[in-house]
Amino acid sequence: MPIPASGYPRTADISPRVQVVTTTDSTNADVVAAVTADPAGWPHLSLLVTDDQRAGRGRLDRTWTAPAGTALAVSVVVDASGIPMSSRGWIPLAAGAAMTRAVRAQLTGHGGSAELKWPNDVLVDGAKICGILAEAVPGTFDTVVVGAGVNTRMSRADLPVTTATSFQAIGAECDDDRLMADYLGHLRDSLAALASGDVEGVHRDIEGLCATVGREVTVSMPDGTTLQGRAERLDDDGRLVVAAGTIETVVAAGDVVHVR
Repeated sequence: MPIPASGYPRTADISPRVQVVTTTDSTNADVVAAVTADPAGWPHLSLLVTDDQRAGRGRLDRTWTAPAGTALAVSVVVDASGIPMSSRGWIPLAAGAAMTRAVRAQLTGHGGSAELKWPNDVLVDGAKICGILAEAVPGTFDTVVVGAGVNTRMSRADLPVTTATSFQAIGAECDDDRLMADYLGHLRDSLAALASGDVEGVHRDIEGLCATVGREVTVSMPDGTTLQGRAERLDDDGRLVVAAGTIETVVAAGDVVHVR
């Protein structure tokens, strides 16, 4: 689906800069480079969006690609200077929660259920519809670029894995402008809460959306080991606490699989 001639007016009501490109290799890489070259030109909640990203990146150095016109790639600038360093680990999780709420709004009346999988994947009926990657702009501790890839008009035949889904695959329409505006609005509010010191409220909100908490999980750890147990809660830093018997392990990074 081509980018609308009218642009994205709802999104522009929230974002100070909405830059649309027909195609690019990576929206995150483009925004990191742009912010590095011109910080003042990319204020808080500025974004770059395309429906044709050729070499997207995900967590754990995974690549992310989709046929042109079937997915929305959007990268948002976050000015984290007002958020205490101790609270900035919540930013990627807040982005995942914001997108979960935005996807839920698209499914109103459809019957699908959107949930957050720790740390920031968005699932619909247990299948992944969106992944998020947050990265700091080199040379600064205060600017973060948050990239999201949402499967919008991808057919079932084009889905990369059986555990993925899209709005089209479940028979739902996606209003891209509303999706981005809802996402930005929820993200803005969560970031403001972190800046005000309300980490407890953000923690509670994210944990309430997180389908991982309370589930039996398998976690592939960065060192190559595998952890199995019950995801009990998120700790004060947003890390996942997994219990195996009487032993609790705090997971800061890893690939989580929900055990059905």
